[in-house]
Amino acid sequence: MVGAKVLAVIAVCLVGLSEARGHKYSGYPIGKRTYNACSGVMRVTASFCPQVKGHRGSMQPPDCVCKNPNAMATMAGCYYVLGRTGDKYFDVYIENCKEYNVTITKHQIEGAYENYTKHAELPTDIEGFNLTKPVDVPVKLNTSYAHLYADAYDVFLGNYENSLYYGAGALGYWLAVFLIAAVVNWSKVLFPGLVGQFTGPVSNMWRKYITLPAAIRRRKTNEQKLLYVFDLLVPSRLESLIIFLFACLLIGVCAGGIHYIDNDPIFTTKSSALLRYTADKTGIVVSCIMPLLILFAGRNNFLQWLTRWDFATFIAFHRWVARYVFIMVLIHACCFTATFVQYHDYASEIAETYVVWGTIATVAGGIIMFQGMLFLRRAWYEIFLLIHIIMAALFIGGAWIHVDDLGYVYFYYATVAVWVFDRVVRLGRIAVFGFPKSEVILLADETLKVVIPKPPYWKSIPGGHAFIHFLRPSCFWQSHPFTFTETSDNGSKIVLYCKVKGGVTHGLYQYLAKHPGRTTNIRVALEGPYGEPTAAKRYSTAVFVAGGNGIPGIYSEVYDLARRSPDNSKQVLKLFWIVREYRSLYWFYEELLALKNTRIQATVFITKPSSHAYIEDFNNRIPYIKADSVSSSGPDGEIVETNYEIAEKDSYKKKEKDLSFDEDADEVDDKSKIIHIIKSELSHITFQEGRPSVETMVEEEIKESNGSIAFVTCGHPVMVDDLRYAVAHNLDKADGKRVEFYEQLQVWA
Repeated sequence: MVGAKVLAVIAVCLVGLSEARGHKYSGYPIGKRTYNACSGVMRVTASFCPQVKGHRGSMQPPDCVCKNPNAMATMAGCYYVLGRTGDKYFDVYIENCKEYNVTITKHQIEGAYENYTKHAELPTDIEGFNLTKPVDVPVKLNTSYAHLYADAYDVFLGNYENSLYYGAGALGYWLAVFLIAAVVNWSKVLFPGLVGQFTGPVSNMWRKYITLPAAIRRRKTNEQKLLYVFDLLVPSRLESLIIFLFACLLIGVCAGGIHYIDNDPIFTTKSSALLRYTADKTGIVVSCIMPLLILFAGRNNFLQWLTRWDFATFIAFHRWVARYVFIMVLIHACCFTATFVQYHDYASEIAETYVVWGTIATVAGGIIMFQGMLFLRRAWYEIFLLIHIIMAALFIGGAWIHVDDLGYVYFYYATVAVWVFDRVVRLGRIAVFGFPKSEVILLADETLKVVIPKPPYWKSIPGGHAFIHFLRPSCFWQSHPFTFTETSDNGSKIVLYCKVKGGVTHGLYQYLAKHPGRTTNIRVALEGPYGEPTAAKRYSTAVFVAGGNGIPGIYSEVYDLARRSPDNSKQVLKLFWIVREYRSLYWFYEELLALKNTRIQATVFITKPSSHAYIEDFNNRIPYIKADSVSSSGPDGEIVETNYEIAEKDSYKKKEKDLSFDEDADEVDDKSKIIHIIKSELSHITFQEGRPSVETMVEEEIKESNGSIAFVTCGHPVMVDDLRYAVAHNLDKADGKRVEFYEQLQVWA
């Protein structure tokens, strides 16, 4: 897959370079619009040079106004009739003549106007006048007609110029959004005391109803159900508001600033004029925002650092901006198609190279819209990703060629540059990390533990994530993101915990199941780290809530906070981990033991305590248990007081000996013994059986906090959404305390 991605990016460049010529954009300032208006009104007023055959029939040669004195006089007269004189108007005339290797000066134009005032005649006064027959005197122009042409070209060609400004406005909208986000989010890190004062009713209401909650009820990381096939991920309410306002802006951009000139001499009907104006504007605006669209999708997007928004947020923006882009592309294509049909040019125009490639780009965009459905992404993700990249390459490459002669290709240079930059940095990250051999262990029949030696210069990010490639023939091209922790020794290794699902993890599950001890060494490539810690360290109380395999990132951040903070720190650190069964503790046992010498208040919830599946795997984890002291043992084998010690710390090698207990206790259920041992060894952790009430948890933690409080979470989407909902609905019950919510869970597929 890595090769396919790189080839797709290279293909964009090759397709564009092979066909494109990179015409410079010259724009249509008022001087150029005036020149075109005067040329237009002269064409329908008189002929000054013999007709030549052109693209649309017979016409005067374009250099006639540069060589023929009567044509020059009439052109100069037009400028003065319109009241558009001066350098910014005459310079366009002069530059245009240079293209035909004719040099004229401003002094000559002024002299030509003097010729116009002295010798110009009305067409009706010229003997034997015929529009196609060259005249030998300057022609006096109809003032009203000249102004009509000027107005028409101001609207037609001005639309090109204005569309660039509208496109810049669309980019400016995002710039404003990002700057506001940067100020707000960085203030939480740099000025926590100031932010902590925003706890009034207005601030709480804004956060409760706008910035914090899901857009619809509770679902944000959990998909919104819609006939299963049409399920979709709905952005948060703030993200939805940003996306909605951008849609409103685009509607205003595409619909505003254009109007029909009565008796328009360029377009025969109002519909043809509006079709053309709309087609031009939508196409130009799309070109303007294309680089941003690709930037949003990149992993190495500097905007993530600037705004402190995560990758999932930018992927949400990417999806919705892509939808808007495709809608505008469709409007662009439909409007031009209708224009071709109106002018009976469809057959000839559709065969033009730029139209062919524009059509290819449009079809590719349509395929992206269809195959990007959440149902298809989740069912066949790797196929989706490959098709997505190929179609994106065709979309960008086709658009590149489509606009090349029009001067807008530079937007696509920027687009491809952003894409190539992201891929180069990604490959660089992989190369810098190297390709070490990792130890992969299947634990509790549900989780892959991947222990990877890391270079000393590779710095971990608490709460961050990395994309891993397992370099096996069956899956080396695939990369998947996982949060990670560092080993508790000297941090020389990082540990990823991968829940066994489908795809590559299921393949590894089957592979490891055949190996002795369910462990083996696999060479890997790692791309990262990505992400950054939350601002939880700035709050009086930091509550970290993890569900299932969401624990690694949560653990790494809270453990890092505890390790770095001074012993006399007054910050309260709490860790809640919600798992279904005791066996889940097995694969994270070392990390749980490491909490013993920290000030983290840890609680583990077992939602299905009666399920003892694979709990006997703890025999591998704690193979030798020796009793330091056994105060007494009842005749029925009940252990009254025990103190257990791990005698062998090798967690991965199968031991010959099982748990050692007094023979008199053999009637006690072995699985209950194991649970008892777990709780004894993890006596620094509070165990609670049953599913916790997230609402109650949030209420109690806010009440107990002596000051500001932050909730940080990662886990099952439903749990994360429930916690967000609970925090949002308790903001106004915090008695003046600043309450914040951060999620590490990122869902984009």
